[in-house]
Amino acid sequence: MKVLVTGASGQLGQDVILQLREDGHTAIGTDINDEFLPMDITDIDKVHNTLHSINPDAVIHCAAWTAVDSAEDLENQKKVFDINHKGTENIATVCKELDIKLLYTSTDYVFNGEGTTPWDADCDNYAPVNIYGKSKLHGELAVSSTLTKFFIVRIQWVYGAGGKNFIKTMLNVGKRYECVKVVNDQIGSPTYTKDLARLFSEMIVTDKYGYYHARNEGNFVSWYDLTCKLYKLLDYSTKIVPVTTEEYGLSNARRPKNSRLDTSKLAQYGFTPLPDWEDAVERYIKELENRNLL
Repeated sequence: MKVLVTGASGQLGQDVILQLREDGHTAIGTDINDEFLPMDITDIDKVHNTLHSINPDAVIHCAAWTAVDSAEDLENQKKVFDINHKGTENIATVCKELDIKLLYTSTDYVFNGEGTTPWDADCDNYAPVNIYGKSKLHGELAVSSTLTKFFIVRIQWVYGAGGKNFIKTMLNVGKRYECVKVVNDQIGSPTYTKDLARLFSEMIVTDKYGYYHARNEGNFVSWYDLTCKLYKLLDYSTKIVPVTTEEYGLSNARRPKNSRLDTSKLAQYGFTPLPDWEDAVERYIKELENRNLL
């Protein structure tokens, strides 16, 4: 199978390309820069020309504006929607022209984050609380209103070796400070890009279209719980102080407190659930060590 991957230089896109090739597929990466095949997803003509020239069997759409706090800045909001909404709409439009599959990566931020019940994959009670979430929801709706051959996979708390993420930040902070404050009332599950990539490679060859939630399995945790796990693994002596979102108070964007995603639909449709999050974090630390990134 020939698969075009947008956002190929991102931490998720990098692992998706590697996994597809490992599984015997032809993976072609695109991005805004010249490291991969350049394609500006906000330009419909460039999307049309690129996809028609490659003529893939499927597209895995990882490209997105993911800087949640800076998305709130007035000068950035149009660009956020241009990328996450209009860019996704452009991809979906050309996929329809070519009659090919599209896998779109979305987010738990399309929900309001209230309560404690895990969000069902087919729940349509959308109420995003920040600009990033609103833009990704618009992207979802562009896909679902344009295509029938689509997978919309909501993911969360993503980390990988190839980019910036919470784990890397906390490891660096733990080296520099004797005490750190970490939010303990936002609940979800950290998710390893290598495990997502394996799922996407498994999913894209099927016709089991629809909405899915994907995260590493195991108990739901807070950012505080995750930090405790990290520092224990690396024998950091840094003191970790749990605080509420309000006490932390540094974020520009409002964050959902309930990011629990119900992933049961994956197994129901024959897909392999992702491994336990603690196992994934341990494998990630080993990857960072092996790549001299710690």
